[in-house]
Amino acid sequence: MYSVHDWAEVHRLHRKGLPQAQIARRLQMSRNTVARLLELTEPPKYVRVATVSLLDPFKDAMAAMLDEDAEVPATVVLAHLRRDGYSGGITILKDHLREVRPHFLAARAYQRTTYLPGEVAQADWWHTGRQIPVGHGRTREAFGYLTTLPHSAGHAVVYSYSRTMAELLPALLGCFCRLGGVPEVLFIDNDSAAIASGKGRHARLHDEVAAVAGHLGLKIVVLEPARPESKGQVERTVEYLEGSFLPLRHFESLADLQEQSDRWTAEVAHRRYHRRVGARVGDALAVERGHLRALPAVLPDVDRRTEVRATKDGFVRVADVDYSVPPGLSGRRLQVRLSLTEVVVHCEGTEIARHRRSYVPADVVLAPAHVRALRLAREARSRLGAGDVELPEVDLTRYDALAGVGT
Repeated sequence: MYSVHDWAEVHRLHRKGLPQAQIARRLQMSRNTVARLLELTEPPKYVRVATVSLLDPFKDAMAAMLDEDAEVPATVVLAHLRRDGYSGGITILKDHLREVRPHFLAARAYQRTTYLPGEVAQADWWHTGRQIPVGHGRTREAFGYLTTLPHSAGHAVVYSYSRTMAELLPALLGCFCRLGGVPEVLFIDNDSAAIASGKGRHARLHDEVAAVAGHLGLKIVVLEPARPESKGQVERTVEYLEGSFLPLRHFESLADLQEQSDRWTAEVAHRRYHRRVGARVGDALAVERGHLRALPAVLPDVDRRTEVRATKDGFVRVADVDYSVPPGLSGRRLQVRLSLTEVVVHCEGTEIARHRRSYVPADVVLAPAHVRALRLAREARSRLGAGDVELPEVDLTRYDALAGVGT
């Protein structure tokens, strides 16, 4: 079974123009494996197996060796581990090296603070501290996912009300769309929205994040903890936004915040002269866009999918909000597709409800057709319970006519 991370790395290197033989050598896998992974247009499904490996007690020692020499051969690592009591084989050792070695190589390669155009981006969440109206007199804090290009000092921000993977993936795509392409490498912090386990070079991305990176041909490098200087461009851009964009501004909605931010970025931030860059940010960004990888014609689908049960009174609860569905589905498992702007409900592949997404805690979102159907169903149940049911009088002579009686 191939992993999502192998699939993502093979596709990233292939998009860079590397031949299959070179990819196989770099990732220490066979050419047949590379060919099979390239044949897969979608990432393989990863199944986590809860087993204890003979290698687990020695992974910290391996990390120390890679930290000293990221290109140390597997045979040398094996020889050192044998002296420490490792009794496993070299195959699982090579598999683990193939997974973690790229993080050590990347960390070594990108430790400098000046970059070529299109080489690196940095990204992190920004706590705006601004409360945005969401309806019914309620407000929620807006968070911005900020992505910067250190070479040109260009930046993009996509806003949301939460900082989960469901918000991270569309925000990342939105930032790259605004910047005009995809860099070679993206530096991120130790963010639980992106990372399934571990920290820094030991981090393992969520399969969904690795899959999107593979679609884009993007390499994601997780920074070591407590190393703020590694994402200095993000920190400086946050200070700039808080000092130049937010003051004296008011926002009616998240869409209003996004529109004002995009317009200010284009008309103010990217027109300013940047001393380190030595040019206007917009001019440098225009040059850097020529070095960014083009976004795919069809962007990866990053909507969240889940299954929920319909309640007795005709609702499904998604993200602490109740959305109406047609009556008569009580207890049925329904499929829900959740984006940043809408909620779509399916039953056995057929769409049965579509709502604008609400961010009001404990809100109830009703479709007029569902309300009418629910009211009629409740009235019918009430009449049945009270015995108040009127049946039309049946004309029995029609049956005599059919039987030929009395003719």
